[in-house]
Amino acid sequence: MVERQLRDRDILDERVLAAMARVPRHEFVPQEFWAQAYEDHPIPIEENQTISQPYIVAFMLQALSITPSDVVLEIGTGSGYSTAILAELCNKVYSIERHSVLAKAAEAKLTSLAYKNVEITLGDGTEGMRECAPFDCILVSAAAPRIPTILVDQLSEGGRMVIPVGPATVQELQFVRKQNGQSTAVRLENCRFVPLIGAGGYSSGW
Repeated sequence: MVERQLRDRDILDERVLAAMARVPRHEFVPQEFWAQAYEDHPIPIEENQTISQPYIVAFMLQALSITPSDVVLEIGTGSGYSTAILAELCNKVYSIERHSVLAKAAEAKLTSLAYKNVEITLGDGTEGMRECAPFDCILVSAAAPRIPTILVDQLSEGGRMVIPVGPATVQELQFVRKQNGQSTAVRLENCRFVPLIGAGGYSSGW
């Protein structure tokens, strides 16, 4: 997976590649999909959600340029797969999930794999986590109708965020950087994610 799907497609951040080599992706997908766990496509999980394809996870993480001292906010814990990779890369991960079934399963899995620098919270990811802000990086794993101002406000000076933006038909992965109290956004590539549900996102799925 790492050599053919990631390195050969210009994922060159060695820390990201090493982290993805260490995290056992099959542990985060339903057993009936274990044979497909390391293929480069999304896999369905509970609550009509998905675990993203390895390449898009690596692409987003590479864009964030995460350092070992960073504190990261993840919006959308899902299976906990990206959470585990973040835990390999940074000092602390705060992850928000709106589905209690997914939050509990991800927390149990991450605990069983001995990740101690992760805190999972049940709630509305579009509101962020003000009590733990500011964050050096924010990773959003669902598509928002626009970049939520609340999340930008919770970035530290020099902080980075990667977020998919757009409706079901057309989405763009955007990179946001906060400098001098102002944010700038740059389009990275087209993408496809499940909707970000919440006060600052969509009111329902598509």
